[in-house]
Amino acid sequence: MSRSEERRQSREGGTDMKKLYIVLGVVAVIGIGAVGYSVGGGGGAVSAPVTVEGLDDVNRLVELAQGNTKGDENAPITVIEFGDFQCPGCQAFATQVKPQLELTYLESGNVKFVYYDWPIIEIHPHAFLAARASRCAADQGKYWEYHDLLFRNQARWATLPNAVGTFVEYSEELALDGGTFRSCLESDQHADVVTANMELGLQLGVRGTPTVLVEQGGAVRNMSNFDWPTLQQYLEEAIAPTPGA
Repeated sequence: MSRSEERRQSREGGTDMKKLYIVLGVVAVIGIGAVGYSVGGGGGAVSAPVTVEGLDDVNRLVELAQGNTKGDENAPITVIEFGDFQCPGCQAFATQVKPQLELTYLESGNVKFVYYDWPIIEIHPHAFLAARASRCAADQGKYWEYHDLLFRNQARWATLPNAVGTFVEYSEELALDGGTFRSCLESDQHADVVTANMELGLQLGVRGTPTVLVEQGGAVRNMSNFDWPTLQQYLEEAIAPTPGA
């Protein structure tokens, strides 16, 4: 996938969530206070949310928040995950459920999948940095490859005192330019987008990870159970033609 396609898909994910906001009535019923995040450091690899101006405005928040999309942009059903790269449950979803989702529904064009960063930094100290790392990989056209690599190797990097070097190694495994990747990672690049995604999730009621939502035709369901049999059954019912149609 080209770099322009990655960026286009990120924008499309934001469009999906704008529709989701309208569906949930967020614009009409809640007042979003200014984001109280503090800057994640005075230099180097930013590993915590940063101050982003304007997130008290819903339209600005939805514009800045960017998911990464996989699948046909015109698919009638969207599966949305708010996830944390250091979360064991998200690792299980990524390695056990998402591959079946891709094989069964994304390849057929019935479903697209959108991933939004929602790092729980209080208990997962490398999660924000991992989210930024995935976006540094996206700059070189390898978002999903890096996303999957992070989850497959979660047990290795999650307990490290410092994950920067390991994240750079992963970029090189994917034949990315390691120097460019390191420069991105050892900065605040993409920290604003990850921060916006976190706030977006909060305003949509996300309280833990993974949170999995299914959107179809403006209707949204929060999948409290997101194991593969449950998700597949729901998607089959959603795809099935309406009697008499």
